[in-house]
Amino acid sequence: MSDRLSVFKTYKLYVGGKFPRSESGRVYEVTDANGDWLANAPLSSRKDARDAVVAARKAFGAWSGATAYNRGQILYRIAEMLEGRREQFVREVADAEGLSEAQAAAQVDAAIDRWVWYAGWTDKIAQVVGGGNPVAGPFFNLSSPEPTGVVAVVAPQESSFLGLVSVIAPVIATGNTAVFVAAERSPLPALSLGEVLATSDLPGGVVNVLSGRPAEIAAPLAAHQDVNAIDLAGADDVLAKELEIAAADNLKRVLRPQPVDDWTATPGIDRMTAFLETKTVWHPTGSLGASGSSY
Repeated sequence: MSDRLSVFKTYKLYVGGKFPRSESGRVYEVTDANGDWLANAPLSSRKDARDAVVAARKAFGAWSGATAYNRGQILYRIAEMLEGRREQFVREVADAEGLSEAQAAAQVDAAIDRWVWYAGWTDKIAQVVGGGNPVAGPFFNLSSPEPTGVVAVVAPQESSFLGLVSVIAPVIATGNTAVFVAAERSPLPALSLGEVLATSDLPGGVVNVLSGRPAEIAAPLAAHQDVNAIDLAGADDVLAKELEIAAADNLKRVLRPQPVDDWTATPGIDRMTAFLETKTVWHPTGSLGASGSSY
């Protein structure tokens, strides 16, 4: 028999491409479905939330300015890296959510496939929701989608890993940056996802991972003047109402939680369009200046 001691994993936040501990130094115990201890997770503070917003805003310009094709490549790379660590995530999801190995494997496989699905949409969504508009007059009138900005996400509490990927992937696929609050009861797969993101060519700050109490850290995110939108996927009715009120101070876009979210269903484009703005450009037709060129 081996007398080797186990090496316990230290879970950390993922903010700005780095892995800090909570600035407060606090942690909380994470247990499995039977109440047995799994690990200590960082208990994020309001300062951690503010730091994550700063990182997301700093990353927004380059990420939103990247080509859609490049963003698709990076999302596909996330799927590749997650596939390479599949066994680790199957174990973590099984422990976190009380699933059998087969059930956890099915959820992890679906999460990998979800990254691939959204990777394929990065250079197609503009064609679906944009285009030329018929107008009366000698003008071209063109509409094209643009990302909203920094999006705060309260991750789903149930089916937490597949649900998490299902709400994060569409946000960044369309050029937004994200700060997400992991499921309080099962944050470990989300914190490990930060390690995948860090090794997948995703620029630091595009996705920032916080763990802890949503009621404590989602409120300052909802009220933050530099957060442009919030997804309440994992908020209960009471918290969702509080966050909507806080978000109203600077007219954030708010995606309300749905009564029933089947994360295993094939996603539509609603979560991509929820955080897109439409830019419309008018341009005269015909001759342009001395060159005589026309459109």
